[in-house]
Amino acid sequence: MPKITILEKTNLQEDCWHSMLISLLRGLAALVVAAAHLRAQMYPGFGTVTKPPLLFQGLAFGAGFAYLAVIVFFVLSGWLVGGSFLNKLDADRAFQNYTIDRVSRLWVVLVPTFLIVLLAGAVVGALDTARVSFSTSEPYSMSAFFGNMIGLQTLIVPPFGGNFPLWSLANETWYYVLFPLLVLVFRGRTIATRAAAVLAIGAIFQLVHGSILIYFSIWLLGAAFSRVKIEAGPLWRWSLLFLFVGSAVVIRLKGKTDITPEGFPQYLVFSLLLVLFLSSMQFKRRLGPKLDWLDRTGRFFANFSFTLYVLHVPLILLMGHLLASMLGLGQLSPYRLSHYLMYGGMYLVLVVGAYLFYLPFESNTPRVRQWLKMQLFARVRAVRT
Repeated sequence: MPKITILEKTNLQEDCWHSMLISLLRGLAALVVAAAHLRAQMYPGFGTVTKPPLLFQGLAFGAGFAYLAVIVFFVLSGWLVGGSFLNKLDADRAFQNYTIDRVSRLWVVLVPTFLIVLLAGAVVGALDTARVSFSTSEPYSMSAFFGNMIGLQTLIVPPFGGNFPLWSLANETWYYVLFPLLVLVFRGRTIATRAAAVLAIGAIFQLVHGSILIYFSIWLLGAAFSRVKIEAGPLWRWSLLFLFVGSAVVIRLKGKTDITPEGFPQYLVFSLLLVLFLSSMQFKRRLGPKLDWLDRTGRFFANFSFTLYVLHVPLILLMGHLLASMLGLGQLSPYRLSHYLMYGGMYLVLVVGAYLFYLPFESNTPRVRQWLKMQLFARVRAVRT
């Protein structure tokens, strides 16, 4: 029978099986989301295609896992972000460091991405470059720009520039805020601190919509199971993997295809199977060329998965505009093999473009983070002196 152990600290060691799997899942999730949105933008809807070819059926089926990929992001974010914060909770300036880490993680990528969004909007004619808008209802307004920086998209402003995947960043942003507040409720040093945390949580509950709050439990599930180690034999681990993959296929074929309160039960089961499987894989992996190659591949795509996630829609918009203006193609045809090759080429541009964009920005997040901490803490020391 499996043995369950509650860990004192989240295991973030990179030479363990679960760490390699987390990297692979992060990279794969971003790749699936980009493929799904490219297919939706460049091909007609599956239901509108008469006698869809087998190749198109396969493309549509594979791209249909995009919502599950977002759920994977929520679970892994809770595991990594929540688990890392709990590990550092007793360190000096734990909450200040956490705040800088989260802000830099988002803004180092979002600010340059939003500039690309503006460029794409200007090229396709969706942005009126002759005026500056501050309306909270316009996607290219200054209000939308700054609102998306602090997670207010879908709450007060629309996703900036029509970059609709940014809806999930509103969830992530408020999860980043709610989690340390929950920790303060239980670990605050004074009654006043705990009371202030409760009031802040109440205010956030009034601001955000129900879907954000419901799916916070999935984020918390990842954080909680980051402290759970399940020692089990191969049969148990393979069974959990089979159930996890099987649940994904069942949800894809029979379940809800959007992230709403009605679809929460199916995603909760899916998430529970995922964290159980990851917890059962918390042991050292054997060294070998094949596993090392798999580990490097997973980390390569995981490193720029965030950039790919937030950048791919404006890139799709630009490529779609070029395709229409140069070749007169508004959409690709499901019946032409050459169009699948074009789709593959466009997808390759998305991935390579995101990687090249990652190099000057997201890859330098640790340096920006360290610089911010040096500046902030140096000023704090100077003020105290």
